[in-house]
Amino acid sequence: MTAGEARGGAETERAAFDEIGRHLRHDEELWTDFEALCRHGGRLAGTASERAAQDWCEHQLAAFGTVSREPTSYAGWRCDHAALTRQPDGLPLEAVPLLGTAFTPPEGLDLPVLDLGRGTPDMIDAAGDAVRGHAVMVRHEYPFSSQTVHRRVKLAAAQRAGAAALLVVQPEAGIGPVSGSSGRAGGPGIPAMGISAEAARALQVSGARVRLAISGEDLPQARTDTLVLDLPGGEGRQAEERVVLSAHIDGHPLAESALDNATGVAAAIALARAFAPRMHAMRRGLTLCLFSAEEWALNGSREWLAALPEARRAAMALNVNLDSLAGSARLTALTSGFDRLGEFARAGARLAGGDLGVHLPLMANSDHANFAACGIPALRLIAGFDEPDSALRLLLTPADTRALVDEKHLRNATLLAAGVLWRALRADSLASLRDRAGKEAA
Repeated sequence: MTAGEARGGAETERAAFDEIGRHLRHDEELWTDFEALCRHGGRLAGTASERAAQDWCEHQLAAFGTVSREPTSYAGWRCDHAALTRQPDGLPLEAVPLLGTAFTPPEGLDLPVLDLGRGTPDMIDAAGDAVRGHAVMVRHEYPFSSQTVHRRVKLAAAQRAGAAALLVVQPEAGIGPVSGSSGRAGGPGIPAMGISAEAARALQVSGARVRLAISGEDLPQARTDTLVLDLPGGEGRQAEERVVLSAHIDGHPLAESALDNATGVAAAIALARAFAPRMHAMRRGLTLCLFSAEEWALNGSREWLAALPEARRAAMALNVNLDSLAGSARLTALTSGFDRLGEFARAGARLAGGDLGVHLPLMANSDHANFAACGIPALRLIAGFDEPDSALRLLLTPADTRALVDEKHLRNATLLAAGVLWRALRADSLASLRDRAGKEAA
């Protein structure tokens, strides 16, 4: 192919994509869908809020094809009562239990508090026997950074060291407590709660003690649904392959779970709306999956993938996962250790007139990680990576409402995702994307 032919091919491809770009730039339903999802509330898995949002999403997607609701098990949990008070004065403290956390005895636990600041595993280990029998207080960290130490890592270290409970501090005043998953999945554990900055200040006194009370029930056979819309592509040797576009519906009960992840779900529906009438021109098919129980340590998509027939998994050529697409103007592709996936995604973004940051090492912070574990090239598109001052610092808190979301950020992110999706559906082959970091190209 000559240089002129290559330029002509690129111009033809851009012209073909521009029709989708124009559609997305003027798709008013993108924003109204986002607001409708927020109106369903936090969408905690196992609640009426989640079920209503799933019903609404199924109705929206049914306009583009047959939607299947595929039953998916997960290790569920229900909290009936949770309270945290300072002792001995009984001052109530702002707190929420981490999802799936261990319960206290019926009478609660009365514990001394040990403040370990950031609370990394090294800091917990260095505290030695001082940890044993205490409610250890550590700081919540901005979750989308290469330097983050995740709450579950801190929780595991505290449990190993003999702590009796863990308190995770949301560091910003005036926001309230922080939520998140404990990752316990019904196994052994210690009670863990997220608390507000004000609650932490109330405990920064000599001899501070707390009483924790958490009661409820583990639900090891909880069920949810994965919503699946399959849109076949045109005829050809790649016709059996699928690009999987995914987002998670579920969230936390503290607010609207707007950034995380009404943004991703609204974008996924908008992309289905844009691509469905054009799938005849695509070389491979598109499977849209809306997962739940993602906030439960990625339990929902893990169980769904494990239950699939091998042939169905083998047909998956790429996963593009949309999770937390607004809160910053900058979008990053987390490419799960697949060497060539970053440049592939950036070329798609350039087709849409923008650019992506790329982070190569695997970050197991959304459903893409479960696809990568199956050997399927997988990326997560996310706003605000390594931007700790962005609005994404307020995920998992009562502040995660639609007020945090700039429509321009969401629309631009959806457009860039469309460029990545277009390339994936139209490419001659995606086989080279399976190369993993540290391995030679096939």
